[in-house]
Amino acid sequence: MIQTPSTSERAHGLHTLGRWTADRAMATPDRVAIDDRGVVLNYRDLHDRSTKLATRLEQAGYGVGDRIATLTGNSADHVVLFFACAQAGLVLVPISWRLSPREIAQQLELAEPMALVVEDEFASLGAAAAERLLDPPPQAAPGMRGIERTPPAPRRSSRESTPEHRAVRDDDPLLIMFTSGTQGAPRGAILTHANCFWTNLALSRTIEITSNDTVLAVMPQYHVGGWNVQPLLAWWTGATVVLERTFDAGRVLHLIEDRGITTMMGVPANYLLLAEHPAFARTDLSTLRHAVVGGAPMPEPLLRTWHARGVALVQGYGLTEASPNVLCLPDEDARSRVGSAGRPYPHVEVQLVDPVTDEVIEGAGSGELVVRGPSVFPGYFRDELRTDEALRGGWLRTGDLMQRDADGYYRVVDRLSDIFITGGESVAPAEIERVLFEHPAVADAAVAGVPDDRWGEVPEAWIVARPGVPVDETALIEHCAARLAKFKVPRRVRLVERIPRSGTDKVRRRELLELWHHEQLEALPLASNPVTS
Repeated sequence: MIQTPSTSERAHGLHTLGRWTADRAMATPDRVAIDDRGVVLNYRDLHDRSTKLATRLEQAGYGVGDRIATLTGNSADHVVLFFACAQAGLVLVPISWRLSPREIAQQLELAEPMALVVEDEFASLGAAAAERLLDPPPQAAPGMRGIERTPPAPRRSSRESTPEHRAVRDDDPLLIMFTSGTQGAPRGAILTHANCFWTNLALSRTIEITSNDTVLAVMPQYHVGGWNVQPLLAWWTGATVVLERTFDAGRVLHLIEDRGITTMMGVPANYLLLAEHPAFARTDLSTLRHAVVGGAPMPEPLLRTWHARGVALVQGYGLTEASPNVLCLPDEDARSRVGSAGRPYPHVEVQLVDPVTDEVIEGAGSGELVVRGPSVFPGYFRDELRTDEALRGGWLRTGDLMQRDADGYYRVVDRLSDIFITGGESVAPAEIERVLFEHPAVADAAVAGVPDDRWGEVPEAWIVARPGVPVDETALIEHCAARLAKFKVPRRVRLVERIPRSGTDKVRRRELLELWHHEQLEALPLASNPVTS
């Protein structure tokens, strides 16, 4: 019989997350921790499985700082592995199953994990990615029939030192989360135990989750929101988390009513699909006292649709590098400050700075948001150059342009890198998108600046039409002209089937611009053969 050391023997740091399952197993052992598609796991079993797995990983040769990558959907098995890593001081590296084999191989090359845990559903994808690697990591399946029974021996590169076996410290890495890549190649953001502790403590001070809550988790666990926006806080406080692998609007509405969901988090597209589902109007939402939207700005008409159903749907703001919670709008401000991202969480300090001069902007105004506090990450994995670019003078540069009003509430304007200049005037695509979303024919919209011989760049829009509602380009342009300065009005509105978005619902404007350039090339007349004398 395996003699498993207690969690306290491993997790000596005050803010290490390996302690959390031990605390809950002692306080509320029989309470349901996870409802995974109807299969439940209580806190006693969550702690027992995590502790046994931590021991088996240590016995197999894994040490503090060793990385285990995963290619899996949301599952109780994945949560068990997370808390086992937390206890043993290992680093979980969740990789998106939406990526191509080439992209997965690139992330594995960067992270150099000692093992890769692949769910059966993604076995072909994992194998295709491994074929692209010179020295692929050993693979295992998740769960009690896989890594929990027999962990693979860790594979170490030549740069890896002998594994370290010691108590886990607050500043030890716990997660490496790959950024969405909307502004370039994805980077592996390191999040420590302390980062995760403080971001969840801050969350608890604004969005209360108690042992009586039932949390619906639809965000994928390869995204930081799949851990640090409600689920980890729920397991810290003894709540029940209903895990969903994929988002299906009809099923989510059924779960809200059937499971008595009290709180959830999603991206704008999730709430749009829910609001447009035929069952939305008749679904009992009375238990859903709170809902959070993040990842991208939420169209204000959609916020009001949810408010009309009695749900305090509030917009927040965060980014992976801040673990991610930065700004939040309290429930009591949901209806009076529609569209606002709120004010800073406790233990989070923010400033606005001039993007050019770096001067701090006082009072009401606009500028780049910078963040400081214990939830801000220590850097990107093995990328000192980009770490130095992101962390300057102790502040995290978010790259986001924000407006702050006289009461200290913030509103997202746009990514600084997405802002374009037309005729000397700066234009934020998100401002035009908000206006397009107000039109009843628009289900989704995106705007980007495209090259123009006269003005340098001009706005162009791509929209997805709402089913059953007539759409007319001229009417949409006139709609914008009545609400925006002339230089902000789209010169053309294109009807498309979908807007390219990241996993967190951010518009991939680079893809739109690539499409635009491709269309311009196709429209060019064929060059004639030169005439020779």
